[in-house]
Amino acid sequence: MKVRVRCFAAAREIVGSGELVVDLPEGSTLTQLFDQVQGQFPRLQGLAGSLLFSVNREYAPSDKRLSADDEVALIPPVSGGADV
Repeated sequence: MKVRVRCFAAAREIVGSGELVVDLPEGSTLTQLFDQVQGQFPRLQGLAGSLLFSVNREYAPSDKRLSADDEVALIPPVSGGADV
C-alpha cells in the first residue's frame, strides 16, 4: 500500500523534501513506517524520541495501523520565538 508522508521543520531538512510516498505492507503501523523512512534517512534517528505523528490530520500513537492512501505527518518539536 502507498502512504503519503509529509515532513515538517527538521524532518523536512533531513529528508530534503516536504513530501514522500512510501510503499508499505498492508497493516503496517506508524512505527514500521518510521523505521522504513529512517532506513533511507538515518539522521531522522536524532528526532525519534521527540517526533509526533498525525494520520489524516489527527494526532496518532505510534502503534496506529495505517491504510492505503493515508496521509502521515512527521512533526518534530518546534522551537524559536523571542524573549520579551
